[in-house]
Amino acid sequence: MPSTFERMVALRYLWPGRRETFTFLVAMFSLLGIGFGVFTLIVVMSVMGGFREELLTRVLGLQPHMVVRALDGSIQDYQSLVEKARGVVGVETAAPIIRAEVLARGKRNVTGALVYGIAPEDLARKKQVMRGITAGAIEPFTSGEGVVLGHRLAQKLRLDIGDSIRLISPAVTATVMGSVPRARAYKIVGTFNVDMSEYDSSFVFMPLNLAQIHFKYRGSVSSIEVAVDNPDRVREMRAPLWQALGTDVRLSDWQQTNATYFSVLEVEQNVMFIILMLIVLVAAFNIISSMIMLVKSKGRQIAILRTIGATRGQVMRIFFINGALIGIVGTGVGTIGGILFAVYIEPIRSAVESILGTRLFPHEFYFLSQLPTRIDPGEIAVVAILALALSFLATLYPAWRAAKVDPVEALRHE
Repeated sequence: MPSTFERMVALRYLWPGRRETFTFLVAMFSLLGIGFGVFTLIVVMSVMGGFREELLTRVLGLQPHMVVRALDGSIQDYQSLVEKARGVVGVETAAPIIRAEVLARGKRNVTGALVYGIAPEDLARKKQVMRGITAGAIEPFTSGEGVVLGHRLAQKLRLDIGDSIRLISPAVTATVMGSVPRARAYKIVGTFNVDMSEYDSSFVFMPLNLAQIHFKYRGSVSSIEVAVDNPDRVREMRAPLWQALGTDVRLSDWQQTNATYFSVLEVEQNVMFIILMLIVLVAAFNIISSMIMLVKSKGRQIAILRTIGATRGQVMRIFFINGALIGIVGTGVGTIGGILFAVYIEPIRSAVESILGTRLFPHEFYFLSQLPTRIDPGEIAVVAILALALSFLATLYPAWRAAKVDPVEALRHE
């Protein structure tokens, strides 16, 4: 451990003397560089981690954990399969579903939409939707009076609750006038808002019995959606589900469906960590240059210390403390600043948007409506430890150079 004498001299050397202002400025820029690097790393890692966690939570709140499909065509005897799936240990619920793409027509506009035929009791189990659904929409939906659609889709089509939305299926119906697309108008009994633009701007929930009639699924469904108690272990549920349902069905889980997307996010997060860590590395090189300049400017003081009895080890520790303090202070400032920025990033975003008069993250183009953050103490600890390690390593060579200074030569050239 450094002695009191070594700490006192090291702190004294941090303040610039005559003709040492430039060296002091270089040291301060090194401190700011480390602080900015740590700050940027913590903010970026927190935002990307929060984005992944929020996305995963919302996706699992709306997408099924596992989907059961027939090998060919629709599922005919779906009620018995639903009961068998619900009897598997680890399965929370299973719901028959009809999914179909349509053209949705409003008062003036036409856009693509995804119809989600679902029983009212199964819709009630989707907590993400139920939290954002308009009051009083479930009762008419349960009685089959109409459909519930995303609030952004309603805005796009200029429709409101009580209006009618016309759904046009790409499948055709043969008539005396020829083949025409199946189309029918449905009353809008409610809207939902889950703060995910992809769902809010394209989803239409329709009672299952109406969907069976509209899309001609007579006594059948397109798939069965299964929710398990532990989504992270969904792969382990494939074998017992196959045993219960038989081998004449296809199973796909959320990890398969979103594997590419989440793997890209993970790779991007790792690459960003490496790139931003280079900022800290550059600041560490600045520490080397500033400390070498300090050693050169303190040659006479080092010689005096050696002549009054200071050992080479003491001189080395004095200059090591100098460089280490720059790394410690820079890392501390960057860590505190990064955590505070990550915590208050949404108010900061709102303030910047108010000042600039524009939206930084339009809902129409981004998956989420706000910037989520996840402050991981483990990630922050890794960033801080790496920054300190680089700072300490950058200090070793200049401190060793200071310890190697010959007092006789140093005084001779003064």
